[in-house]
Amino acid sequence: MSTSAQAPSKIRLGKDRQTLSVAFPDGAAFDLPAEYLRVFSPSAEVRGHGGGELMLVLGKENVRITGVEPVGRYAVKLVFDDGHDSGLYDWGLLRDLGERREENWRYYLDRLAAAGIERDPDRTPLPGATPVYDVLSAGGKGEHSSD
Repeated sequence: MSTSAQAPSKIRLGKDRQTLSVAFPDGAAFDLPAEYLRVFSPSAEVRGHGGGELMLVLGKENVRITGVEPVGRYAVKLVFDDGHDSGLYDWGLLRDLGERREENWRYYLDRLAAAGIERDPDRTPLPGATPVYDVLSAGGKGEHSSD
């Protein structure tokens, strides 16, 4: 991830708060689902403190983004309705998550399958619950635009 990447020309949170649309000056544009952004959060909760294997985050099928807050001129902080708000998504990470969305999502689904876990889009999350599993050791507020 690189903080020197070109800033997006537009970042827009969908009205349903389940999609973050990111467009870059070179024409690249991505619609990133809230669940995807949540399970690939750059936070220590998901990435660990040592930068090793990603933690496997579960139960985020219906998570929503409640806030998109600019952080300087290099990132945004996404606030999710499950209380998670500790990851900073810099421009390079947003670009990478967009470009590698299919590959990353397949990786996530494969890890779920390897752990014997199925995604349940109808799951009703428990208030405040944020189940996080390490499979290896276990067997603003709407829109931000930059000009």
